[in-house]
This record gives sequence, C-alpha cells and structure tokens, in this order.
Amino acid sequence: MLGYVHTLNAIDEAMKVAIPSLERLADVLGLARSRRISRNGHVGTYSYTVHGAGCRFLCDNGTDVDVDFAADGSEVFDLWRLRWYGLSLPEPLDVTDQDLRSAVRSLQPLVTEVRPGWFSSQLIVSG
Repeated sequence: MLGYVHTLNAIDEAMKVAIPSLERLADVLGLARSRRISRNGHVGTYSYTVHGAGCRFLCDNGTDVDVDFAADGSEVFDLWRLRWYGLSLPEPLDVTDQDLRSAVRSLQPLVTEVRPGWFSSQLIVSG
C-alpha cells in the first residue's frame, strides 16, 4: 500500500518535470484529450497510457501503477489496482482483498474511502 503511494508520488513528480504545464497528475487526461500530449508516451523511467477516467503507468522495472481521477482531480484507486501493483513488483506480492482492506483501514485517516470500494490518499511519501 505504501509502495503504491510512494510510486504514484514519484510518477507525479516525474510527469510535472517532463510536462511543465501539468499542475496535477489528473491534468494528463485533459492534455491527452485535447491532443496536446499523446495518449501513450514515455516520461523518464515511466511509460503511460491514458484511459477512460485515469492513467496506467508502467515503470522500467515492470511495476504497474494504474490510477483513476475523481471529478476534483484527486487520485483514486481500488483494491484491484492495489493487487495489480503488488503482483507487478520485482518480488510479487499476492494478497487477499481482506488483507488489502486491513492495510487501507490501518492507514486511516491518511487514506480515505471516497466512495464504496474506492480510496484516496493524502499521504506524501518522501525519499
């Protein structure tokens, strides 16, 4: 769970450096829809694919981070995205929904359930 948030924060920083007009990660949707950037691309050590309400990022080491964006631009994720992230790690982690729910609950109020089954994090992981 913390690894997902840490990787998402690193992606956010890399995208902002590569695309100066990007104020927040969710802006990638509007830029792709307006064709100011490609729906698929490569930024630093990440490749990205814009989809529906979000974006999938693939790290050079194979780690997969898929995130959706809420109407307010905040990053939201569900247990499926957390599981997919864990399975894509260099040393894969296969955990149950119950374990993932417990991990999310243990991080409240830093991680909140924004709608049933969907979560958002205000956690900034440095380092």
